[in-house]
Amino acid sequence: MMAILLIAEVTDGQLGLDATAKAVSAVKSLGEVHVLCAGARAQEAGQQAATIQGVAKVLVAEDPALGHRLAEPTAALIVGLASGYSHVAAPATTDAKNVLPRVAALLDVMVISDVTGVIDADTFERPIYAGNAIQTVKSSDKVKVLTIRTAGFDAAPTGASALVEAVSGAQDAGLSQWVEDKVAKSGRPELTSAPVVVSGGRGIGSKENFAVVEALADKLGAAVGASRAAVDAGYAPNDWQVGQTGKVVAPNLYVALGISGAIQHLAGMKDSKFIVAINKDAEAPIFQVADFGLVADLFEAVPALTEKL
Repeated sequence: MMAILLIAEVTDGQLGLDATAKAVSAVKSLGEVHVLCAGARAQEAGQQAATIQGVAKVLVAEDPALGHRLAEPTAALIVGLASGYSHVAAPATTDAKNVLPRVAALLDVMVISDVTGVIDADTFERPIYAGNAIQTVKSSDKVKVLTIRTAGFDAAPTGASALVEAVSGAQDAGLSQWVEDKVAKSGRPELTSAPVVVSGGRGIGSKENFAVVEALADKLGAAVGASRAAVDAGYAPNDWQVGQTGKVVAPNLYVALGISGAIQHLAGMKDSKFIVAINKDAEAPIFQVADFGLVADLFEAVPALTEKL
């Protein structure tokens, strides 16, 4: 029986439960799942990870060198553990995209990124060409290194109690250092795990006008997203960006306001369960993927909708 080392999403000592639980769902068919929680503080995250059903064991690595999510010491720790595992996997977050390519290089194997389907122990599916095609990848590497695009998987339920054990921290080679974190504080749900997302595009027209998007989002208890055009124009902050070069979301409801629907944006949200689009251009490509489309001036339609809600 093969064992899989799954790198949990740990930020400032807190477990990213949604991303980690979805990654467990993705890989549990491959064998026994061992979850690694690493950080300057990781004990609490480890205890929480142990409750995810499908997790056989949790490894907790606490070391000051593993704080601030630096790739080099984290990768060194994972490589030190990798010999006992057939697969090393992680949710396809910014952390994993930073760490796992380094792990793969040190193990002299390829990294299989953004996995959306697990066919068997050697064969995986991943999107290419902005999600227009699905590539089937078969790997003969001794250790498979994967990042999981979690939007396509349901979170594994909690209620289990796996064994938790400590592993020794990694050595810091001193190749990089932490300078500062800039964290955007928001009372809204986190974009990648929110059940409802309201996004604005170039059609919003200005940073001030984005208040229309935010008012509807707050009424729906939703996260706020933006197209790359809106972010590039300075209407919205970078961490709101949805799309091929932003975040991939698959909420129950996605509301697209003033978004034309460029292929790069669709790659980030087309797996949403229900898509609503409001745009005054009847030919906008967003209407091809929308379940419900309204051709209207969003500055009249959206405030009216917000008021009705």
